[in-house]
Amino acid sequence: MDITDLKLILATLQEVPFYGYRKVSRKLLPEYPHMSAKRVRRIMRRFGLRAIYAKPNLSAARKENKKYPYLLKNKIIRYPNQVWASDITYIRLPGGYVYLVAILDLYSRKVLSYRLSNTLDADFCVDALEDAIKVYGEPAIFNTDQGSQFTSDRFTKVLKEHYIEISMDSKGRALDNIYVERLWRSLKYEDIYLKSYETMGELKEGVKRYFKFYNTERFHQSLDYLTPEIMYESFSTRDDLDNAA
Repeated sequence: MDITDLKLILATLQEVPFYGYRKVSRKLLPEYPHMSAKRVRRIMRRFGLRAIYAKPNLSAARKENKKYPYLLKNKIIRYPNQVWASDITYIRLPGGYVYLVAILDLYSRKVLSYRLSNTLDADFCVDALEDAIKVYGEPAIFNTDQGSQFTSDRFTKVLKEHYIEISMDSKGRALDNIYVERLWRSLKYEDIYLKSYETMGELKEGVKRYFKFYNTERFHQSLDYLTPEIMYESFSTRDDLDNAA
């Protein structure tokens, strides 16, 4: 398969992510006559691209779980560990879905921790949270959607034990957690869809490798072309110097 054909499909889906293979083919055919519906379908299936617009409901809430207000409206984020955010996405492997949770520092965009799981219980989210706190300390605010993993007693208990304010996206407001959504888009377009991982082991290695690249090498336009690692660490260095003075 010519990698150019995959790039054509990705570019189309970036423009119209709700298109299926027939519409993608119809859009490409005038300029690229070889991009038949059959060919587009084969490439999209190979790389799991249907996942862009057809996905499991990962944000389903449980009525019995407490919901918390959204605390980030009009808030200016000025330093690392002021606000962390988390979300769950899914990745399609030949054997089924795998779920990925990540915790992001919103000031620096640094991925602080993550976990992969075959199930959607709260355990892997709690493990990622406890790992981030152990390594990086405690944020002032932690923001998520209203999914049952994040509203579960086990997850919110960890936040409360560390006196972390709990913030949750408003129902139907997917853009409230836009920075984590952008992380998922970068991961999938820049790695997952291009590598076509076959096993959980391959996926774990790939995600680990990509997040290291994302934190330490990938330049971010929104950060004035600095890396998340530089943004996170440079603030700590300036703070230490100020305290020393």
